[in-house]
Formats: sequence, structure tokens, C-alpha cells
Amino acid sequence: MVGKKTGGRIAGTPNKLTKELRTTLKGIIAGELDALPQTFEQLPAKERLELLIKMLPYCLPKVDSINGNYDSKSVLMDWD
Repeated sequence: MVGKKTGGRIAGTPNKLTKELRTTLKGIIAGELDALPQTFEQLPAKERLELLIKMLPYCLPKVDSINGNYDSKSVLMDWD
């Protein structure tokens, strides 16, 4: 029976190990996030700044530069 599935999970059934692992990791991450302010205060100023720089991209969107090349067609707006 080549190409025919004959056992295992039914399609769409979540993997039990993956679900347990995700639950465990979520708990660990939540605990670390709760402890982050106290841990952060204990760091020297230089390390706090380095950590802030590393965490910034996860908190604020990156800004792309804007170039000055536009189409030759100008848009004229009449405000009257």
C-alpha cells in the first residue's frame, strides 16, 4: 500500500508533545517577563543600555529611509 496512510494521528489533530512543550515554554517565558524589571535594575548601566538596544526592535517598528525619487507626473491639489 504505497502512498496510503495507514495509521497515526488524524489530520488536524495537534501533536500532544508539541502542545505540552509550548505550554511549558509559555510558563517559563511568562515567569522571566515578570522577573525582568528586577533583573534589569540589577544590571550595570552599560549592560542595561545594551539590553535596551537589543530589545528595541521587538517593541518599536523599524523605520525605513525615504528616497526623493518620484514619478515625473506631479500631483496638483486645488484647495479652493
